[in-house]
Amino acid sequence: MQKIHLKRTKRINDGHLWVFSNELYENPKKYVSGSIVELYDMKDAFIGIGYINPQSLISVRILTRDREPVDKEFLGKRIKNALTLREKLLGSRDAMRLIYSEGDFLPGLIADKYKNCLVFQFLTAGMEAMKETIINLFDEMLAPEVIILRNDGRSRILEGLALHKEIAKGNLDTLPVINEDGILFEINPYEGQKTGFFLDQRENRIALKNLIKGGKGLDLFCYTGAWSIHLASAGAEVTGIDESEKAVAQAKKNAEINNLQDKAKFIKDDVFAFLKNESQKNEQGYDFIVLDPPAFVKSSSRIKEALKAYKGLNSLCMRLMKKGGILATSSCSYHISREMFIDMLKASAKDSGRRTRLLSLRSQSSDHPILLSMPETEYLKCAFLLIE
Repeated sequence: MQKIHLKRTKRINDGHLWVFSNELYENPKKYVSGSIVELYDMKDAFIGIGYINPQSLISVRILTRDREPVDKEFLGKRIKNALTLREKLLGSRDAMRLIYSEGDFLPGLIADKYKNCLVFQFLTAGMEAMKETIINLFDEMLAPEVIILRNDGRSRILEGLALHKEIAKGNLDTLPVINEDGILFEINPYEGQKTGFFLDQRENRIALKNLIKGGKGLDLFCYTGAWSIHLASAGAEVTGIDESEKAVAQAKKNAEINNLQDKAKFIKDDVFAFLKNESQKNEQGYDFIVLDPPAFVKSSSRIKEALKAYKGLNSLCMRLMKKGGILATSSCSYHISREMFIDMLKASAKDSGRRTRLLSLRSQSSDHPILLSMPETEYLKCAFLLIE
C-alpha cells in the first residue's frame, strides 16, 4: 500500500474525512485514481487509510483510522453496521437510505431501498473501484429482486468518471410502490431526481401533516407530490407546482393511488412565474405553503446568488399567506449553513412585511446520519414558520 503525507492535519485529526490536494506533501498525480493509500503526518505518524483521486480537488477520502485491510470483510462490517443502525432507528420500512456516504463512514456511496429494489450511487473513483464487491455484499445480505445503478450524478464528472444508468439485476416491469406513514407512492428509481424520491424529507413531511388539519395551500417544487399527498390525507386542499411534466404526471398518479385526486391537484409551471402571478393578485389566501426548492448553490462561490434566490421565494410566499398560516421552507445545500438560512428567513420576513415565529427548525431524516466532525453531512435545513 502506498504512503502519502499531510502538510496540515488539525481538521483531519478532528474527524473530517476529506483531504484536499493542497494539504498533501506529495504530488497526488503520482498515484492511481481510486487506489488505497496510507496517510501520515510530516513526522511519519500514521493517521489513517483512504482512497485517492489525483483528478479531484478532494484528493483523499478517509475510510478508517486503523491499520486494517480495506477488503470484502471491511466493507461487509461497515454495511452491517449501517443496516443495524437503520433497524434501531426505523425498524422495518418499505423505503429508507441504507448507506449515507460519509455519515456511514463509506464516503462516495449512496444506497437506497424501495421495497424489493436497491438503488446505488457510486459517486467517487474509490467507490467505483469497489463497486462489484459492494453490490455482491448487498445481494448476499438482502437478496433484492432489483438492483439499479444511478451513476448519473454531476459529482462523478468531477471525479473523472463516466455517467451512466443501468439495471444490474432484475427488471422494472412493475415499479415499486412504497408505504410512507399510510400513504402510497409509486417510485421510478431509474428516472428523476436523486434515486427517485426524497427520502431525506420523510420525517418533516409527517411532522407537518400533524400540524396541518385542513385549509388551502401550495406545494412548490412538488416533484412527485409527496408533501401534497400527505397534507391532502389530513384534509387539506393542496395545489402542487413543478416545471417537470414527468414529475407532475407521477404526482397525479400518486394522488389517484391514494384516492386523493380531489384534494391534491398538480400544475406544470415555473414556480417563480407562478408566485409572481399570485402576488399580483394581492391576496393573502393560503393557510400553508411548502417551499422545497432544489439546491440553488453547487459551490461556495454561488452562495450570495443562492441566498438572493431563496430570499425572493420566501418573501413571496410570506406575502401570500393568511395570518396564522404555516410556511414549511427548506434548503438542501450544505453550502448554506443553519445561520445563513435563518438570517435569510429574517430578511425575507422583513422584506415581506410579515412577522414570523419559528415553530421548528429541522434537518434530514434519521437514515441520513450527521457526522459532527463534518458539517457537510448536515445539508438539509427545514423550518416551520408561523406567519403573522
